[in-house]
Amino acid sequence: MNNFYKRKQLRLGQYNYADSGLYFITICGQNRIKYFGEIVNKELKLNQAGNMIEYLWLDIPKRFDSIELREYIIMPNHFHAIVEISPRSTVSLGEVVGAFKSLTTNEYIKGVKKSNWLAFDKRLWQRNYYEHVIRDEVSHYFIAEYIQNNPLKWEEDKLYIS
Repeated sequence: MNNFYKRKQLRLGQYNYADSGLYFITICGQNRIKYFGEIVNKELKLNQAGNMIEYLWLDIPKRFDSIELREYIIMPNHFHAIVEISPRSTVSLGEVVGAFKSLTTNEYIKGVKKSNWLAFDKRLWQRNYYEHVIRDEVSHYFIAEYIQNNPLKWEEDKLYIS
């Protein structure tokens, strides 16, 4: 008898995530701990870790020249972004997210050691990430608006923890 928990598949089985197009991603901090800043009066205030996350995110196209970054927001315990993969790309969305998570985790560890940032237990980011294939301009508009307004609706956010 197999008593192992079967992890829910988050990706579309037949979809090629290296295909060109726009992708909306959400990456959550482990246990939804507020590592990256806070929302004060509906305004985002990044801490040093949040600033590091932003710096490394904006640096991602230097590693992957076939992607373009669109709208993004770093929230206290998660990150939303729209990524465009160009038709000439040989990189998958998973590779981009994996590199970002690895780079930010390594830099965060340095911040814990040198600047006394809040330590994390085992991992900074949750194992998986959420993605949505953006199929048209209307969808892109609403997702971009959601990203932009995320700090204003923080207390209503399903990832909010007081």
